Amino acid sequence: MDSDGTQDARGTHANPVPRPAGPPAMPAVPPRPTEAPGVPPRPDGSAFLAWLRAPRPEAAPGVWRFGHRPRPDEEPEVIPGRQLIGGALIAFLVGWLIWSLLWNGYLGGWWLLPLYAMIPESWVEPHSFTAVVVVYAYYLVIALIIMVGVGRLGRWGDIWRRYGPPAWRQASRADERPPAPEEDPAAWPAVRAAGAADAAERLAAEARGGLMRDVDHARIARAWQGVRSGRHSLATFTGAVLKDGAAACLHPSGARDLPARLARHDLLTGQVRLGTTADDARNPYAYRGTGLGLGPELLGTSLLAVGPAGSGKTGSVVRPLAESLCLHALAGRAAVVVVGGAGAGLGPADAYDVVVRIGNPESVYDLDLYGGTTDPDEAAAVLAEALVGDLADPHPGSDSRRSTTVLAQLLGPFRAVHGRFPSVPELRQLLDGAAGPLDALRQGLAGSGQESMLRELDARARQMGHPGDVGGVLADRVALLDRPAFAGFFDTSGQSRPFSLKALDHPVRVRIDLPERGHADASRMLARLVLAQFSASVAVREDRSLFACLILDDASGVVTPEAVRGIQRLRSAHAGVVLTLRTLDDVPRPLRGPLLGAAGCRMALSGLTPWDGQDFAEVWGKEWTEARDVTDRQIIAETPAGKALHMLRRVITGKAPTARAVTVRQVERERWSASELAHAVPPGHAVLSLTSVQGEHAPPLLVDLRG
Repeated sequence: MDSDGTQDARGTHANPVPRPAGPPAMPAVPPRPTEAPGVPPRPDGSAFLAWLRAPRPEAAPGVWRFGHRPRPDEEPEVIPGRQLIGGALIAFLVGWLIWSLLWNGYLGGWWLLPLYAMIPESWVEPHSFTAVVVVYAYYLVIALIIMVGVGRLGRWGDIWRRYGPPAWRQASRADERPPAPEEDPAAWPAVRAAGAADAAERLAAEARGGLMRDVDHARIARAWQGVRSGRHSLATFTGAVLKDGAAACLHPSGARDLPARLARHDLLTGQVRLGTTADDARNPYAYRGTGLGLGPELLGTSLLAVGPAGSGKTGSVVRPLAESLCLHALAGRAAVVVVGGAGAGLGPADAYDVVVRIGNPESVYDLDLYGGTTDPDEAAAVLAEALVGDLADPHPGSDSRRSTTVLAQLLGPFRAVHGRFPSVPELRQLLDGAAGPLDALRQGLAGSGQESMLRELDARARQMGHPGDVGGVLADRVALLDRPAFAGFFDTSGQSRPFSLKALDHPVRVRIDLPERGHADASRMLARLVLAQFSASVAVREDRSLFACLILDDASGVVTPEAVRGIQRLRSAHAGVVLTLRTLDDVPRPLRGPLLGAAGCRMALSGLTPWDGQDFAEVWGKEWTEARDVTDRQIIAETPAGKALHMLRRVITGKAPTARAVTVRQVERERWSASELAHAVPPGHAVLSLTSVQGEHAPPLLVDLRG
């Protein structure tokens, strides 16, 4: 029944008949998606912009410049905290005592004379408000004068700066607001100033949107350097940027980053962080506690690292440097060749463009035995260095000229007949003096008008009968490569994909795995071959703006007189090598000094032997230092009161009264002695000296490679 007493027309059932419902309500329309389904959200560009705008002040060689805060060259004199607080407390008590003596009149009323001289007599009336204000203001001035005086004596300002709010506040941060476009590196002001405003705006938008990485920035900056030097046109650069944005000017591999990074890199300065310089008294104060960073400006003088197995040569030095140079290659700045044993941990295969696994049938690439050259004399010189370079007289002036002549006498005629250089089995037969191959060459040259090649063969035939002929030694060394494990390698017929170090004109990343297990002698010979080819290839490059670097994870048996001369010439070719050794005993004694002199950067890792440390100590030289001689002399009392005082002092301190005499003198001492290098370098640390290509030096530094 309704409220007006009438019966409802729907009936009187317990469950009333529902009214027909109205039209269904339309559901709320969801917002339009900003990205396609399944696409992750775009990253924020704030991290990249913060990295790009971080301060990188100029610093000494080896200092990690990213966020670096320069320190003074000399260590400031720091008062110990206990002495500072004690002096401040004593100064406060002295000030309190002076004020108490003045207030209580023990020092007389002279200090009130200025007050009486300045105020008029009408203000001296008792209980005058003006008199009270003036008198207490005068008291306050006197108290402040005493406080300032004792505060200066007690160094209260130093306590405030060391323990007060200035020490609590964190270091001042840079202004988070983006700088002006003409000063913002993310706005590409140089590109904008050159008239390519559209390209600069596109790159700035990519940076703000989180689509640009550090490798992209370095790669595009390298391309812009090509525009400024005239290698590329501005229109080509602008078109590539407008089309691809941050992905413009890609590396031929199409990669924009490495699969993984283990070390910290700063591609804006080109540095990789290897560790932290220890806070040690033997390190210069400006270096203590700073990061250690290496870049092409230091590797261009070559690096030699010596340390026993397990000292961290591969994991702490070789792997970060190889990773850094691979990033430089992706940015178009460098070409790198990394040589080591199979499974040495030199980085994943995806981080390299070419991986040569010598002795592995699954290897996609082969190694060119002759370095890609077509000149028989050049090929003979490089091959002779690889085969018998370690057998040459180890003195710096020696060479393998006789072996080069023998190989040239065979390689020239063979190439003239076949149009290629001989394979390993063919070269072995020629060096052994087999009659069949030599006769075939002679028949091929007969009637061709190449009498000079025939004379070369005749000279080789005459020398075979001499007792001092080096052909037999060369044949024995070539036999190390003529093994079933290497049957598919060093092919010269053109059926394989040989890698040649002539490709170092391009930003290529190469890893060569040597078969150290079971073929140790062959591995050392191949390492010498790669080093010889590298030295010969980088010296004839047309474009030397590309930094080329060879990393040899184990250089045992690789250092020869010719190798040392090649390392000395690399700096002028904008190239360098990184060599690691377990001990300097792997280098002939006459070559140790020249090798340490040829390498501008020298590293001695923990666990070094004293005789190895002696070589490093000699090359690092000596320095003038301040020596302090302290002498304690016992004081003998003459009077009874003095004897009683001395007895009381001995009871309190437990020591006899002494007078200390300090003698300061300048002496010349070794920077690091052989004993310190052998016993005072903690595990995971190394002592490293640096030299840049500009000639700047850094003294031997104790570095924590784990920091």
